[in-house]
Amino acid sequence: MSSSHCRPARTVLRGLTAATLASLLGAGAVAAPARAAEKYPVGDVGTSLANFFNSPDAVAGANDWDCKPSPEHPTPVVLVHATFVNLGTNWSVLSPMLANEGYCVFGFNYGMTQLSFDRVGGLGDIAASAKTLDAFVGRVLAATGAKRVDLVGHSQGGMMPHYYLKRLGGAAEVRTFVALAPSNHGTTMLGIVNLGRTLNLLGFANQVLNDAGAPGLVQQEEGSDFQTALFGDGDIVPGPRYVVIETKNDIVVTPYTNAWLKGDGVTNILVQDQCPDDYVGHVGMFNDSPVMQDVLNQLGANVPGFRPTCTGYGLPM
Repeated sequence: MSSSHCRPARTVLRGLTAATLASLLGAGAVAAPARAAEKYPVGDVGTSLANFFNSPDAVAGANDWDCKPSPEHPTPVVLVHATFVNLGTNWSVLSPMLANEGYCVFGFNYGMTQLSFDRVGGLGDIAASAKTLDAFVGRVLAATGAKRVDLVGHSQGGMMPHYYLKRLGGAAEVRTFVALAPSNHGTTMLGIVNLGRTLNLLGFANQVLNDAGAPGLVQQEEGSDFQTALFGDGDIVPGPRYVVIETKNDIVVTPYTNAWLKGDGVTNILVQDQCPDDYVGHVGMFNDSPVMQDVLNQLGANVPGFRPTCTGYGLPM
């Protein structure tokens, strides 16, 4: 399914508890320590954990509605969080990093239901979440005067925008779409989805999830009606530039190759092709330094053959 966390990428990934996160505070590598001259401090695992509870709707560097894009960075960046987390949690690393580089950065929460307690996002109907994204991008364009935005999404946040691009006319409003470990073609959940189908139990389980207020989980299953309809006419549409960054250690989007997109001009990046020893997992994509370096390159110089420095690996989950 999806889960994302920013720096701690702690996307309460399918049920990780606060206690689990706390135990990892010393385990995860920090993507990029803040420098004294930086306006916005770059967060870490502890920041993301604290933000989950105390700052679900805000994160350092994001949502300065007076920000005007500069000639160096003329395209605003909209951040789209993963399932089970929120703006404050997922983007405590990337948001301040981008803002410190001079980007206008924006982010929002989506997919909140009766199960969310205003903190656990991405549970709701994905098409409805895409409409939330559509409205938010419109607000960003109006405030900044820009013609297009860049999108960066993690997990469901790297898949849900396809509905906006393909069904809501969003392709004309997006320059570059960078997706980190996206649930693009669904997940087998390490085979659980397939086993449920074999045992004729999947329908019952999905009905429970839908009734409880978590249709977004059902829609991210490999072979779901939502996935089939969304990608049945191809992976991409003309207009945006698509980039997927994935780790072979992903145990949330399984098989990890389901993240890849097909189409002219698509860039699929496997973290371990660049840094073979990088143990980052699905959640850890947002506190992984090579991943952050790749994002900055794709949004900025887009240097052909770019190779990140292989240090500061993210959480191995």
